[in-house]
Amino acid sequence: MAASFGAAQVLVASNRGPVSYEVREDGSLDAKRGGGGLVSGLSAIGPDAGALWVCSALGDGDREAVRRGVGEDGVRMLDVPADVHADAYNGIANSVLWFVHHMLYQTPLEPVFDAEFRLQWASYEKYNRAFAEALAEEAAEGAVAIVQDYHLTLVPGMLRELRPDLRIGHFSHTPWAPVDYFRLLPDDIAEQVLRGMLGADRLGFLTRRWADAFTACCDALVGGVGDTRIGVHGLGADADFLRERSHRADVDERMAALREEIGTAPEGGARRTIVRVDRTELSKNIVRGLLAYRELLAGRPEWRERVVHVAFAYPSRQDLAVYRDYTAEVQRVAESINEEFGTAGWTPVVLHVKDDFARSLAAYRLADVALVNPVRDGMNLVAKEVPVVSDEGCVLVLSREAGAYEELGEDSVVVNPYDVSGTAEALHEALSVGAGERAERSKRLAAAGTALPPGQWFLEQLRALRD
Repeated sequence: MAASFGAAQVLVASNRGPVSYEVREDGSLDAKRGGGGLVSGLSAIGPDAGALWVCSALGDGDREAVRRGVGEDGVRMLDVPADVHADAYNGIANSVLWFVHHMLYQTPLEPVFDAEFRLQWASYEKYNRAFAEALAEEAAEGAVAIVQDYHLTLVPGMLRELRPDLRIGHFSHTPWAPVDYFRLLPDDIAEQVLRGMLGADRLGFLTRRWADAFTACCDALVGGVGDTRIGVHGLGADADFLRERSHRADVDERMAALREEIGTAPEGGARRTIVRVDRTELSKNIVRGLLAYRELLAGRPEWRERVVHVAFAYPSRQDLAVYRDYTAEVQRVAESINEEFGTAGWTPVVLHVKDDFARSLAAYRLADVALVNPVRDGMNLVAKEVPVVSDEGCVLVLSREAGAYEELGEDSVVVNPYDVSGTAEALHEALSVGAGERAERSKRLAAAGTALPPGQWFLEQLRALRD
């Protein structure tokens, strides 16, 4: 048996990997490296740790790279058939599990768990099986494997059967649904998800609230968590990276362009800015944020021409119709506010929908108020990043339903994300905070938001598993 073990001592499994490929016009492959917490975490353990990242081929370029045997050291990309991946990723992970954990269903009409759902679920099982088999093949005896997120909830249980010698972890980057909502899932599927995750030695969550919700689901549906340990690791922002990156030349250029779009107040001087940076993800609550801003302008006319809402809403999951419709509604509401209140020298909402990281950092630096009002969010790193980068300090208007609320709530203006009038009042309160207090709050928010930077966050989980 020992001869069949692989060589990797530390393994990470996630749907998206650290590299993606595109086929150039001449047929050669162009590799693009990604960033994020896992990349930082794996680099933190050093090049001699025997680490391997198992991920999925996501596009034609990735699949071509697998076919040609092109790859990066320390990465194994799985060429799961495109139709299986589509059903597992869009059909189940993003249209069922994401909706359950973020409580997004319009329950009079959805969900509908029918024969088509069962076919998609079979693809989700196949997709998870492919990861479990790859991890089993690559792992050295007694190695540590940390599986990521709702795409791969069945992997720990499958891997445990294949390789009982491994130490297996799973980390959830989303919220976890309360018991009554989780039970929207068919009983056998709900149980399969829980038992799949309980195949791990240790499960990690972003906040105590999500960990407790998972435990409650296990208590109600499968008789408890058994021998599996539960941990909480509140992923923080990477302060060193953000501070360095936000002062490069391309960010300065974007700041100049944004200042021009924002313009000056009638009495001279800079206009105040309310900044939001989000993907057009249904849970981010961008439309209600815009409606709250409209109510601020309607009910507090003193802010007209003196404030601009800088809203970056970067398209997400546009292959799903409900996301395309939501993106269109964001644009429609922003345009209607500009039509209703705008003047020759003032555009109330500056909306950008094309993803541009340098421009996002420029907006962070200019922010007087950061609006983070999700209906539900595992953590929300924007809430942690803006206070780190903001030049003059910012006031954070924060939803109590964001995971970040646990760490940042005390120094934020907290809102119920469904209460548009309450959010309008919170924006007025935040805009009225003086410069000194704003800077002080920002300092405290930045300290709390960077307490567990990505490298440390990963190493903490690794240590806990090894212990």
